Amino acid sequence: MASRKKILIIEDEPHIVLGLTDALEFEGFAVVSAGKGKDGVLLAKAEKPDAILLDLMLPDANGFQVCEELRRWDRFVPIVMLTARSQEIDKIRGLDAGADDYVTKPFSVNELIARIRAIFRRAARPAEAAPEVLTIGPVTVNVAAHTIARGKTTTALSFYEVELLRLLHERVGQPVSRDEILQKIWGVEGGPSNRTVDNFIVKLRKKIEKSPDKPEHILTVYGYGYKLAP
Repeated sequence: MASRKKILIIEDEPHIVLGLTDALEFEGFAVVSAGKGKDGVLLAKAEKPDAILLDLMLPDANGFQVCEELRRWDRFVPIVMLTARSQEIDKIRGLDAGADDYVTKPFSVNELIARIRAIFRRAARPAEAAPEVLTIGPVTVNVAAHTIARGKTTTALSFYEVELLRLLHERVGQPVSRDEILQKIWGVEGGPSNRTVDNFIVKLRKKIEKSPDKPEHILTVYGYGYKLAP
């Protein structure tokens, strides 16, 4: 029998921790939790969770700092940031700090669980399902190492950045809708207020494009989605 996936919750609001713990355990996950950022980092190192749910506002540190510390410890563990802030700049900052995803409070527990399951489902795909190295314009993406190289400079990529690039590369030259991207990668339904894909595209363009505001490789298909230029 396969061992249960372990989720670490770093959150200081007891009712949220209790609700998430009950829901995640009901779905078959093992759960550990911490109410402070420092304790959460220590618990992550001790318990080695398969994914982390991280609150942005903690009593001893902000989630951006905690996320950066977690990333220094483990480049690959999926981190989903929980935030009461809805401003796009906070979401982008969270992604830049190393978060793989974010949900804005109040959030749907079912949607959060769907996102977690999507992470594990895609991470478990056979290695032969996709090439290990993707070439996109002037950069090379190492899928297994989660890195992107431009010349002699190598930058880390998050789980979702790799998955988004892999999906676009599989359909190179073809438009891929936002709704399809959300469903296939995040495991959630699209909606007019869901800017998750757009925020990840902004982040990826900074790493790939010579001029992110004038992209040559990750192109917008207005009113539909994105495509990767061949």
